[in-house]
This record gives sequence, C-alpha cells and structure tokens, in this order.
Amino acid sequence: MTEETMQQTAKSQPGAAVGFLRRYSLWIAAAVVVLVLPYIFTSGSSISMMSQMGVMVVFALSYNMLLGQGGMLSFGHAVYFGLGGFFTLHAINGVNNGAWSFPLELMPLVGGLGGLAFGIIFGWISTKRAGVTFALISLGIGELVAASAQMFTDFFGGEGGISTNRVTAANEASIFGFNYGPQIDIYYLVVVWAFLATILIYLLTKTPLGRMANAVRDNPERAQFVGYNPRMVRFAQFSLSGFFAGLAGGLFAIMFEILTAENLGAIQSGSVLLMTYIGGIGIFFGPIIGAILITWLQTSLSAFSEAWVLYFGLMFVFMVMYAPFGISGIIMQHYLPYKTGLLKRLLPAYGIAVIPTLILLVGAVSIVEMGYHISTSYLPSRPMDLFWVSVVATNAWSWIIAGAIFVAGVFACRWSYRKVGRAWDDVNETLVERGLA
Repeated sequence: MTEETMQQTAKSQPGAAVGFLRRYSLWIAAAVVVLVLPYIFTSGSSISMMSQMGVMVVFALSYNMLLGQGGMLSFGHAVYFGLGGFFTLHAINGVNNGAWSFPLELMPLVGGLGGLAFGIIFGWISTKRAGVTFALISLGIGELVAASAQMFTDFFGGEGGISTNRVTAANEASIFGFNYGPQIDIYYLVVVWAFLATILIYLLTKTPLGRMANAVRDNPERAQFVGYNPRMVRFAQFSLSGFFAGLAGGLFAIMFEILTAENLGAIQSGSVLLMTYIGGIGIFFGPIIGAILITWLQTSLSAFSEAWVLYFGLMFVFMVMYAPFGISGIIMQHYLPYKTGLLKRLLPAYGIAVIPTLILLVGAVSIVEMGYHISTSYLPSRPMDLFWVSVVATNAWSWIIAGAIFVAGVFACRWSYRKVGRAWDDVNETLVERGLA
C-alpha cells in the first residue's frame, strides 16, 4: 500500500464514521433512550407501563403491515396476538412441567411461530378478497376464534384463562441466567425483542415484497399487469404480519403471566386499530407514536376519569375527520416548513390558537365528567373535583357555566383557526414560489 493510499484511507475512515452516525442517528438515539429510561422513571408501575409500550409497539407495527403497507383493514388482528400468547404460555408451562427445555428469552419466537401458522391458515382464506370483503372476513374470523375460546377450554382455559410462572421457567432454562422476576429484567427483554422486531419490519418495507405490498395497496390491477399476483402478495404480507403479532403476544404473555379470551377479542383488535390510525398509517414511525400514546392514556387516564373510553372514541373521530394521516402525518407536514425556515410564520398563529383550544377542552370535559358523575355516582348531589374546583353536578349553574365555556371555546377556535389557515396559505404560497411544493 502506497503512502498516498494510506492517507486517503485515513481520511475516509472519519468520514465513513460520520456518515454511519448520520444515517443511523435516529436508531442509535432510540436505543440510548430506551436503555436509560428505567433509570429516569424508576417506579415499578412506570417500568411496567414502558414494557407494555414496547409490546404494543410491535403489535401496532404488525397491524400497520396490513393496513398501512398492504391496504388491508382487519377487524380481527388480535387473533394472532392472542394465539401467539397462548402458545407461549403453554410452552412455558411445558418447561415448568419438565416436558421440554427451552430458554425463556426465546419464548417469544414460539408466539411468533404460532401467529405465523394461523396467519397462513386464515390468511389463505382472507386474502382471496380485498377491501370491504376482506374486512368483513377478518371480523368473522375474529368472532369465530373468540367464540371458540369458550369451547376449547384445554387450550384457552375458559373464563379463567391460562396462567404460568416465568420465574420457574427461567430457572429451568435461561441463556443469560436471569430469573426475570424483577420488572427491570422483563423491561430489557421486551426492549431487545421490540427493537429487533422494529428493525426487521422496517427492513421488510425495503424489500421487493414491501414495495409490491404498497403497489397492490395503491393499484392491484397495475401490479398484476407487471406480473405479480396481488392475492399472493397480500397473503405473504398477512402471514408475516401474523408472525410479528404473535411475537408481541408472546412478550405480553411473559410479562403478565396470564391470558384470557379477551386478549384475542374485538376490544383488543379495536385497540390496535386506534393505536395505528391515531399514530399514522402512512409513515413507518406513526404506529410507534400511537402505541406509546394510547398505552400511556389507557394506563394513566383511566385512573382519573371513568369516561376515558369516550375520550378515545372522540380522539379517533377527530383524527379521521381532521388529521387522516395521524400524528406522524402532522409532524411530517411541518418538516418542509422547518427545513426552509418558514415554520416561524406558523408559530404566532399556533400560539393564538392554544388558549381557545384549551377553553374548548375545559368546557367539553366538564360537560362529559358531570354527565358521567350523575349517571354513575350513587350520590349525584355530592360535590366532585373538576379542574381543581369543587363542582355540584346536579346544580343548574354548573351546567350553564360549563356550556358557556364550551360555546365560547367553539367560537374562539373558529376565529383562531382561520388565522392558522391563513398562515398555512402564506407558507404554501412561499413554497410554491420557491418551487418546493
């Protein structure tokens, strides 16, 4: 090697390192964040909630393989999540009973293979049709499996479900020697599998199958014209989605050590639909945002309000009507103004819209909470705490004031949102002038 070549190699090494860090900076930052989070939020409940977030991230990404990438709206995706969990529980019980030996760290693969197997079986039927017909078939299969859970009690455990003991299984067989009793052990097990699954699902979007799934979603006739069978593309995507859903179910089973028929029913399927759609189905990281947000709301909001399910429904309706690309879509909508320095034109209008929005929310939440208090409390005339104020829900003045706040918020929002619209018009005109839109 000549001296000139050695100098060029030495110069290229720092550049290659910088390029690697720049290319994978988001992945590296995400890995660092999830590793240090337990040292910031140290309580057992926080670690448990973050573990559940990791499980739901994998589940939501698996659903996005259907809806976001393949255009398949499924109302029964929890079937593969639940079946994967039940297979995992039986596998762990087999280790505990001495029937076989298998490391607890690899048990999520059992769930993944179970989800894959039933993804192949049900996918062969479901993917013969697309669109609304596919959605109805998925709903029928979901209800079929949920009803079967009460019939095949040896596998599903009936109303009591199936339980296990992960510590006993870990003591029998473990790769790293942990007993996985403390929540912190489970957290890092979930993080490793969630990170690995996220990378694999992302890489899948870059494969010919991932590209053709997008093509079949957008124009199945054209995909067929260039030589691909749309049904087989949907089938392959469906089967792989079942694998990752089963993997998430396996992690869920290890974490909670019990599963019931509810974990593969319509409520669980609706929950993952909310996570994926609210986060955004058009962008890869959208379901990740949705899974983290919805899990946090389910865990924290339910402790403060009995109407938390209603708030979820209203959030979903709002997203469908005003933000169909979800939270990630809103973020990406601001990316170009940010890169071009035009975001500062939007900030004053956003600042003006904050207060009217808060007023509207205060009025709406007050009406909902007083209504729930009257309908569910054994003593409706008892004062309730509402925004740090003691309120009597049966008092007419409480309803008049809440209604006035809500109406004022509606009119103030209409006024302020017009300013936001004009600010966006100005930004879009500038982008058009610069040839960027």
